Amino acid sequence: MHLFNLKIIKKQYLALGMLIFVVLFLFNSKPAFQCQLTPETAAYLPTIYGITPTYARLAQKADLTRLSQTLMLVKNFHWIVIEDSDTKTKLVENLLKESNLKYTHLNVKTEKPKGSSNHGNGSTVMNANLCLLKNKRFNTTLLCASGVEQRNKALDWLRAHLKSPEGTSGVVFFMDDDNTYSLKVFDEMRKIKKVGVWPVGIVGGMRVEMPLVTDGKVSGYNAVWKPYRPFPIDMAGFAVNATLFLDFPEAKFSRKVQSGFQESEILKYVVTQQELEPLADNCTKVYVWHTRTQKPAILNPKKLKKPLVPDDHIEV
Repeated sequence: MHLFNLKIIKKQYLALGMLIFVVLFLFNSKPAFQCQLTPETAAYLPTIYGITPTYARLAQKADLTRLSQTLMLVKNFHWIVIEDSDTKTKLVENLLKESNLKYTHLNVKTEKPKGSSNHGNGSTVMNANLCLLKNKRFNTTLLCASGVEQRNKALDWLRAHLKSPEGTSGVVFFMDDDNTYSLKVFDEMRKIKKVGVWPVGIVGGMRVEMPLVTDGKVSGYNAVWKPYRPFPIDMAGFAVNATLFLDFPEAKFSRKVQSGFQESEILKYVVTQQELEPLADNCTKVYVWHTRTQKPAILNPKKLKKPLVPDDHIEV
């Protein structure tokens, strides 16, 4: 009888050990965020509204695909994609449908500002204070702001959405389609009460551009590119409580502001430096990088001795 009991005990321990092994295997084979968030828990997370302007180019689908793969892993995310186009394209439409993300697809064409002129010396002047492109005479290049009309279109949609019964509170994050985002940055922005800020890697000629924090408050900025900007931070370096765009209906981006000042233009409506909330471990961690996709070098078929096989029917 004693030997029989020992066999039973051994079998029980063996079964318990197998159970522990299976549990540990399943736990370690899943990303941490999947183990921590059940569908019921995720439903109570603040919605993140990601606003992404995009435009037609050879690498567009590649960039949007890479970004969408990241966003598929973010809970309670609503992607607002705005094409710089007179019409919505099938390429973007199909990509969004296949992503299974919650999304809104918009479009608005960037219009050439009134008063634009070509001075015949290689320069293009667009409105007062707006931009001066490749002036050969003075060897000057001043970049125009991009995505202005597209982001404003998204903000118009957002305000209407938040007023509707389907609207949910959350945060607004302005996302370029070729930047790189860690999942941690989305976790950080859910903590925002008003406006949160964090470092951005590989931007402004620096390894990292970041707010400086003293006693838990933003006291300055580590920036060398146009450091005199009111808020010298990148578009990827902050997120805003969505309800502030209802509180400040006049808040929008401006065509009268050159590249690099659009961040300050939108932030001036909704926050002061003293009210900024430093996140990412008091702005000491980098969770987003201002990467840029290199323009593809495609051979001119007319210059090839042997004609290429036609590929116009394939979406790239």
